[in-house]
Amino acid sequence: METFWFCVIALLWLGYLFLEGFDFGVGMLLPVLGRDETERRVLINTIGPVWDGNEVWLLVAGGATFAAFPGWYASLFSSAYLPLVLFLLALIGRGVAFEYRGKVDSVRWRRVWDTVIFVGSWVATLGVGLVLTANVFGLPLDANGDRVGSPFAAVTLESLLGALAIAGYALVHGAVFLSLKTEGEVRERARAVALRVAPVALLPLVVLLLLVQLRFGTVWTYAAAIGVALAAFGALARLALRREGQAFALMGVAVACAVVALFGALYPNVLPSTLDPAFSLTVENAASSPYTLTVMTWVAAFGTPAVLVYQGWTYWVFRKRIGTRHIPQVHVPR
Repeated sequence: METFWFCVIALLWLGYLFLEGFDFGVGMLLPVLGRDETERRVLINTIGPVWDGNEVWLLVAGGATFAAFPGWYASLFSSAYLPLVLFLLALIGRGVAFEYRGKVDSVRWRRVWDTVIFVGSWVATLGVGLVLTANVFGLPLDANGDRVGSPFAAVTLESLLGALAIAGYALVHGAVFLSLKTEGEVRERARAVALRVAPVALLPLVVLLLLVQLRFGTVWTYAAAIGVALAAFGALARLALRREGQAFALMGVAVACAVVALFGALYPNVLPSTLDPAFSLTVENAASSPYTLTVMTWVAAFGTPAVLVYQGWTYWVFRKRIGTRHIPQVHVPR
């Protein structure tokens, strides 16, 4: 049961990175692809109906970790407290900006909130990459699971590489998504940006996966890492042929392979200790009781299908492309 819930948490992170990945990417590209107010509204409207639903995957991943592996949750969240606070503040600011940017008909007002969306998207993406990578490479934990040393112990060369890796993936994923969801000049611009920046933006992810495999990898996690490179190359090849839907799906395959490579290299640990391997938290010593895991399994068995159906229905309803012709004039209050 412990291994099952480890896999469930990995699956939840996969869902978050895939869905929130393009969501973050749109925010990161807002000043690049949105050359005027109408085009920026096009970009925001591509994720307007779904961005908050995408964040549910993060909440569920955190909640599942708390319930299934309380030791993992406590050690990770206390050891990486400052990066997590910055990450959460960026998420909050980003959400507020989406809701408030259209409340006042003022260029300055919208410019401020557009900046919050842009900065929040970058900070949140870098933050989640840093924390996830620190979790894989380990933290300085003592025998009680407490952090030893600086509050910035999670900030290492490896975790900074992971931050760049997730940010680079989100940037390309967001551009591919926009080429799928928009039309006209915005679509062409998004497609061109994805093809132009992908070789550089995806390089940190390739380096990160190679480093993880050299230190912790097995045969099947090596295979997953190779799958990332093949899927990413296939996505760009299909995008070059204007097959945006296939490119988007292959970007999903790429992040799925990346999650398998990272969490597969981590297992059976859930949070390694860099001080002494004997202090590492594992699926065995960090898990809740079998009774708790059984109750969680039953709750998930009934709740998960409902969430998936609802979110799938949302994406189906808002599946069509958006262009500047769909954006009405800004309403000016009298």
